[in-house]
Amino acid sequence: MANSAQARKRARQAAKARLHNQSQRSEFRTAVKKVLKAIEAGDKAAAAETFKASVSNIDRLADKGAYHKNKAARHKSRLAAAIKAMA
Repeated sequence: MANSAQARKRARQAAKARLHNQSQRSEFRTAVKKVLKAIEAGDKAAAAETFKASVSNIDRLADKGAYHKNKAARHKSRLAAAIKAMA
């Protein structure tokens, strides 16, 4: 347990940041899932449109530090390849 005023404040700040980061990570996962769902539906045009919207979301979260830039790039690359591979 935090004993000093400084430690108590840092604990409050950490709890607030954790909740914010948690919602940001959820937003990232939702963006990826939307694209995967569009790919599974088989509509390439809809998948490409969803991908375009999700990319800006994924990049924004990577810029904020919610995810590492390489992780964001890996997800974007795999989603793009999946869309490209659609018949």
